[in-house]
Amino acid sequence: MERKIKLLWDFRGEDAKETAKHHTIHLKEFAEAEKLPFSEINIVEKNPMLSSAFIIVDENDMKTYRDALKPHRGEIVTT
Repeated sequence: MERKIKLLWDFRGEDAKETAKHHTIHLKEFAEAEKLPFSEINIVEKNPMLSSAFIIVDENDMKTYRDALKPHRGEIVTT
């Protein structure tokens, strides 16, 4: 089974959560336009001033997403 990679974009400030939610729309639009698979798109709220949008992709698709979308960071998904 191929590893999954979570690519993340961090947003800070009072509007961080809403900005992260909005960013997920663009992540989904990109994946659909490019016909690229993904496992999940969502947000995680670290605290009221820091939220992250993320997409989980197969490791073999990670470079395509990374190069096009420039995530702030990535991590291996562990189950």
